[in-house]
Parts: sequence; structure tokens; C-alpha cells
Amino acid sequence: MSTWGERSDGGRSWSERLAELGIELPEVVAPLAAYVPAVRTGNLVYTAGQLPIVSGELTRTGKVGADVDPDDAKDLARLCGLNALAAVDALVGIDAVTRVVKVVGFVASAPGFGGQPGVVNGASELFGEVFGDAGAHARSAVGVSELPRNAPVEVEIVVEVG
Repeated sequence: MSTWGERSDGGRSWSERLAELGIELPEVVAPLAAYVPAVRTGNLVYTAGQLPIVSGELTRTGKVGADVDPDDAKDLARLCGLNALAAVDALVGIDAVTRVVKVVGFVASAPGFGGQPGVVNGASELFGEVFGDAGAHARSAVGVSELPRNAPVEVEIVVEVG
């Protein structure tokens, strides 16, 4: 990983880093039930689980390892990660992030599919790309039988803010 998180680049902001990478954060996904997209307590922001939704529409459905190819699911996990960053940005501003603390990825898995870590790498690699060392995080990659709206993947994050 690079040293973006250490800000040894002359103090470049995360929003500048996103622009440099050509990444535009999406609109915050509207909650599907009785919750909010992100909550701050102290110096931590917790996001709700984020699905691979673009412009209000779920981009794929089905089980990974049957209906959805694992490589495609990895791309969907990246999209979930972008939606999580959008929720953080809307609450506190992306430049307030000091590090990614925890990532939890849920993968709707076909029987016998055990590649959940590779799928969730889509989100983890995004955070490393954007935040460098500050994107290194603890993580869980969990296989589940069903996700809301028959989504193939869901990601939630915890970030520390300054």
C-alpha cells in the first residue's frame, strides 16, 4: 500500500485523491427500511450495509457461484464500498476520514461456494487504493443464504474520523 494515509504527499485530501483516481462518489443510497445510511458516535462512523445499487436500482441479483460470477461479484463489492464512502461523505465529509477501521462483507453464496474473501476484496482494494495505509483494515467476509432484494453482496464499514 502507498503512504496516502500518512499524508506524506504534502497534505493532499482524500477528495483530491478520489479525483486523481477518476472516482466520483455516487449519491447516497436511500434506506430500504427503518435506518439511516451512516451514524457517527465519537470519532467513529458506522455505515449501514450497502448493496450494489446505482441510481436507486439494484445492479445484479442472485447467488455468487451460481447466478453471479465471483469476478463480477468482486466488482459489485467495490460498488458497495463506493456507496459506503458516499454515506460517510454525506455525514461528515470524506476528508474527515483518518482511517478505515473495519469492513464487513456479506456474500449471498451458492451451496459449496467458499470464495467470499476474494469477493469482498473488491471493497478492500478500493479502500487501499483511495486511502493507502489508512485504508488497511480488519475485515470479515461472510457467506450467507440470502441478502435483501436478492442482492449478491452487501458491505458495511467503520471509519475513524478526525
